[in-house]
Amino acid sequence: MKLAQFQTRASGECRLGIAFGDTLCDVAELARAVKAAGGQSANWLLNVSDSASVINRGETALKEIDALLTNTEARHARAAATAFAFDAVEFLPPVFPSKILAIGRNYVDHAIEGGAAPPKAPLIFNKLTSSLNAHNHPIILPTISSQVDYEAELAVVIGRRTKQVTEADALDHVFGYSLINDVSARDLQYGDGQWTRGKGLDTFAPLGPFITTRDEIPDVQALKIEGRLNGEVMQSSNTEKMIFTVAYLVSYISQGITLEPGDVIATGTPDGVGIFRKPPVLLKAGDVFEVSIEKLGTLSNPVEG
Repeated sequence: MKLAQFQTRASGECRLGIAFGDTLCDVAELARAVKAAGGQSANWLLNVSDSASVINRGETALKEIDALLTNTEARHARAAATAFAFDAVEFLPPVFPSKILAIGRNYVDHAIEGGAAPPKAPLIFNKLTSSLNAHNHPIILPTISSQVDYEAELAVVIGRRTKQVTEADALDHVFGYSLINDVSARDLQYGDGQWTRGKGLDTFAPLGPFITTRDEIPDVQALKIEGRLNGEVMQSSNTEKMIFTVAYLVSYISQGITLEPGDVIATGTPDGVGIFRKPPVLLKAGDVFEVSIEKLGTLSNPVEG
């Protein structure tokens, strides 16, 4: 299933949605409609409003939501529950993580295009949670940078507390997958000599629009990934080309950093970023950048000055 956090234009309250085709249904309203139709619903679903409630309950929560979608009463109740077209809601980040850990140079071709040797071990840096952004929300160009770049990436959402997990068991600790744009102010990144400020500015971590649960993705290392600028493909690769797999990254990070439910790992970007093009192609006001990943959807953000 695909879960999203959203709000309507009439209300600023966070709501939990589940995608049906090109519509988004409020999970709590669906649960109430099922119950009104004589069906069964877990009590907590009647008022659920965020993805953290689902993530923290794990597999049991997913089974209880799935029951809303498959029983006889649900088929009738879905018509009574509120469904919204995607363009009728304001998407929020699909999760509010306690930390966003990102991986540098995790595709060989990206390392090469920047003149660096492929890393021997994962290069881990922190994207600040204050940089979190959402689908369709603007990336704001800061006055302190003139070299703002894009990076299309797969995001991993952690499902349970993870400490010193083995690589073999690592994916069992993943709740699902999303899309992230590791927006980067290159002049700050290279000028500072470290990456925190250049990659942690406000609006520099668009995430979403959905979390696709892990059961929907049989092989996370076999997904096509693209980054498009104003409709033109700038990045095109496959997650099979990662140097360090998702399972390896979760295990590696957890050896010294405890991962909490809802935490996000940005797994690195393929080649084709703007700064290494000749001439460079950097984000400017009026642009739209999209991240698309097979089976996960498309994350789109306009750029504003």
